[in-house]
Amino acid sequence: MRIVLLGPPGAGKGTQAVLICKRYGIPHISTGDILREQVASGSALGNQVKSVLDSGELVSDELVMKVIEDRLQRADCAQGYLLDGVPRTVVQAEILQAFLASSKTPLTRVVQLEVPEQVLLDRIRHRGGAGARTDDTAEVAARRLQVYWTQTAPVAEFYRNQGALREVDGVGSVEDVSERIFASVDG
Repeated sequence: MRIVLLGPPGAGKGTQAVLICKRYGIPHISTGDILREQVASGSALGNQVKSVLDSGELVSDELVMKVIEDRLQRADCAQGYLLDGVPRTVVQAEILQAFLASSKTPLTRVVQLEVPEQVLLDRIRHRGGAGARTDDTAEVAARRLQVYWTQTAPVAEFYRNQGALREVDGVGSVEDVSERIFASVDG
């Protein structure tokens, strides 16, 4: 199973990613985790990422995808993986598609969690109020959603145009959403 999990901040991707990976026995590949891992490794690629991060700049689409490609070539990904937080832009989706085509390992599913914006804002505010994340204030939540709608939402359209996107209702209990995702992936 090679799965991309898409959805706006607050859609429940992190929660669902853990359950999906457990069910299918695949690694959870999160962009932030991989970037930190590369930096910690001290590799040439990690040093390149560190240099960009230390300068305060955003890591380019091309560099993010080099890190992702490096990760996808590890042995634990041979039977599949779940990508969470990538692709974040259409450019990243195009780079990923070219990489997967060259390795003859197409995606199995692209799942988009659909959640109304007010529910997203409520979830993010609740999460921030619970003290779990300091970046979940109302202002930051609104900004994160704005960035998502302008930069990342077009990725879903990219996959929709290819007939690869499966939209799943992300509202309900964790278990109900999981069952809908599993049905979408297995179907």
